[in-house]
Amino acid sequence: MNNKTKHIEILDTTLRDGEQTPGVAFAPAEKLAIAKMLYSNLRIDRLEIGSARVSDGEAVSVRHIIEWAKSVGALDKMEILGFVDGGKSVDWIAGVGGKVINLLAKGSLRHCEIQLKKTPEEHYNDVRENILLAVEKGLKVNVYLEDWTGGMKHSVEYVEKFMDMLVELPVERVMLPDTLGIAKPDDLQNYFSWIKNKYPDVKMDFHGHNDYGLVTANSLVAVQCGIDGIHTTVNGLGERTGNQPLSQLAVVVKDMTDKFVSIDEEELFHASVMIQNISGKRCAWNNPVVGIDVFTQTCGVHADGDKKGNLYANKLLPERFARKRNYALGKLSGKASLDKNLEELALDLAPEVKTKLLQEIIRLGDKKKNVSPSDLPFLIADALKTPLESRIKVVDYHIISNAKSVPIATVKIDFEGTIVDHCSEGDGGYDAFVKALRRCLKEININMPKLLDYEVRIPPGGKTDALVETTITWDYPLPNGISNLTTTGVDSDQMVAAIIATEKMLNLVMQKNEKKS
Repeated sequence: MNNKTKHIEILDTTLRDGEQTPGVAFAPAEKLAIAKMLYSNLRIDRLEIGSARVSDGEAVSVRHIIEWAKSVGALDKMEILGFVDGGKSVDWIAGVGGKVINLLAKGSLRHCEIQLKKTPEEHYNDVRENILLAVEKGLKVNVYLEDWTGGMKHSVEYVEKFMDMLVELPVERVMLPDTLGIAKPDDLQNYFSWIKNKYPDVKMDFHGHNDYGLVTANSLVAVQCGIDGIHTTVNGLGERTGNQPLSQLAVVVKDMTDKFVSIDEEELFHASVMIQNISGKRCAWNNPVVGIDVFTQTCGVHADGDKKGNLYANKLLPERFARKRNYALGKLSGKASLDKNLEELALDLAPEVKTKLLQEIIRLGDKKKNVSPSDLPFLIADALKTPLESRIKVVDYHIISNAKSVPIATVKIDFEGTIVDHCSEGDGGYDAFVKALRRCLKEININMPKLLDYEVRIPPGGKTDALVETTITWDYPLPNGISNLTTTGVDSDQMVAAIIATEKMLNLVMQKNEKKS
């Protein structure tokens, strides 16, 4: 294949190395769902789906994935980490139906002598024995050289002798880890040049860690030096600072090299959200590509430049990832920021109303209050001194939650003069409130959107009477392309703030439905 169009393979190890993230363990059903999402939706080339011999639950998870992979013709794309253990890992992998072992060997003299307490020759022989056993069992073999960058730095002769042996054995790929995340791009440039020149016919992967925040730069060097594959995890999950984030690797290869990856970029954000929800590990707000705020312009100057000619846009356009550009509303907002938000809401205001509205947004921003696009109708109503019509009002509620009983809520609503009330239990106070509210709404033929996210913001300082800002994101697609609806409630009581945000959402949904009609 022409080098200018060379395909870079991605092995995603979210299901193996990603589980080394503190506090992360995927249930069998979750592992299967993640594997399907990675392979079928994102189009990842290969998956590392688990480790041999770690637990009974791991065996169940791997078997389920293997059965599914067999049904879609992807069995040889599912890889399992194995160990140099006299064939026990080989037997385990063959027993669960696996076809590929990623054999973990020692890639540095220090790890070989200190951890294994063996001579290089003893370790080489053990590795050779396990490779031949695996092939005898019908497995394909890839070999990890753990701490390879440490080996290149301190014991290159050890690495060279190891490679000389591996090239004579039935090994599919050699995997080169920066296990401790210690390598610099210029060091890796030298290491990769040496190993590719000496062993040009060996397929090689790079497995990077992010201890110094250099993992994407290091993966880029690997790609530019002709390394065949890169290992990733979704959201950079992994031990310590984590592994190469999938989303960053995908865009860097596409935008900064003459190579390509087979990734569906529109699925990157969905995958990120799914893994955040299952793992319980949130992404940083500014995480490239998948961070919640990375396509939000805050400065009014930037909004003005975008309005006049996309002056503050780069190749990472939000539409590329099935996302949308937002313009934050706060103390740095200018007229262009406000115009962009009004345009999204299909609102046309007189200049004097815009001026008054912008002043109020800046005033609220100075007080550290977040202003969302969904707040604008309420601020506009206030600016015009014409209250926004509340067709649905939560007129009363009673929520009981104590240590010895399930939380229960009674809710009464007023819908254009019709009073409806219901009672329901829930997993918490707000959950009970929502379930009771749904029953009320069902009685008047109104569907309540699904809750996607619930965030509480309390000012620092520890004051028990401080205002609480509760922001809720709802699954309600808007006609202007925004994929969900966000509403905010503010009160000294967190539950009241959440109820305010919920009532606000219901009235906005009704207003938008009427406009659509």
